[in-house]
Amino acid sequence: MVLWVEKHKGDLVLADEASPKSVRKVTSRGYAPDLTEVEVAKTGRDPFLIAYAFDEPEQRCVVTEEVSRPTATRGNRRIPDVCSHLGLRCCDTVELIQRLDFRTRK
Repeated sequence: MVLWVEKHKGDLVLADEASPKSVRKVTSRGYAPDLTEVEVAKTGRDPFLIAYAFDEPEQRCVVTEEVSRPTATRGNRRIPDVCSHLGLRCCDTVELIQRLDFRTRK
């Protein structure tokens, strides 16, 4: 398993930082353009995570264990819903493992 992780680390961990411009766009377009400070706090680091995919939508996919809740609004929106709204790919850990063909046996 360690060898698999070492081999695929570049696929799992990004060396660059999320672009502040992209974080602002994700927040404005994906949540709301006029979030209050309380609502921004509710989003946590989610806009930063989503901004990585926003910068390179063809090459990146957001991985999350959050479950869609389409009725949530503003700062309460869930990652899958924001990604869908922005046209970004999103999956859960199980789908990631399947896509990367991760196996624990030889």
